[in-house]
Amino acid sequence: SLRTIKELLTGSASLPRLLSSSILLALTVAVLGTAVGVMTARATENYGFPGRSLVRFGSLLPLLVPGTVFAMGIQITLIRLGLSDTVAGVVLVHLVAAAPYCITIMTDVTRAVGTGLEEQAMVLGAGPVKAFFLTTFPSLLPGILSSMSMGFILSYSQYFTTLMVGGGRVKTIALVLVPYIQSGDRSLSSVYSTAFVGSALLVFFIFEGIIHRIQKGERKP
Repeated sequence: SLRTIKELLTGSASLPRLLSSSILLALTVAVLGTAVGVMTARATENYGFPGRSLVRFGSLLPLLVPGTVFAMGIQITLIRLGLSDTVAGVVLVHLVAAAPYCITIMTDVTRAVGTGLEEQAMVLGAGPVKAFFLTTFPSLLPGILSSMSMGFILSYSQYFTTLMVGGGRVKTIALVLVPYIQSGDRSLSSVYSTAFVGSALLVFFIFEGIIHRIQKGERKP
């Protein structure tokens, strides 16, 4: 209907603006979560240090706490830090929720890749950073993209934590979609649902395409 089109394009919940801000926020969480996953995985898999098992267990603790309890508890801390009702606060909360999955994915990939090529590169004179990016990083890249995909969808679909921490000021497509579904507005809820699923699938297809090209390039002689 004309009402639906007007609301989508010029209303308070403009669909183009929602999609761009939601995708950007979720991609930020995906990149940060994967970076945390890579560093944690390399520390726990490649180095021996006191408390390594405790770090591995601690990285999974967010999975043991219900999302509602976590959101209510961390909101108090974010208010004290001045991060409540801000994009930075929402990113931080989404990052805590996504990090355990990213760490688990990158730990498995790091364990499978090993350190053999990296050690050979350092024996031949390469520094630690250069050896990592020339040997290990290309092998980790499919896992990195998989971790980013997981981090993206976990952030993209967050509703309650975004509502609690963002205070309604930080709008995402999931935050706008749920009230329309609950109110029974079929026109807007169906359009927002289609946009939500379609945009998520588009990002996944992009990640999948990149992984396919990387793997195809690795198989070339």
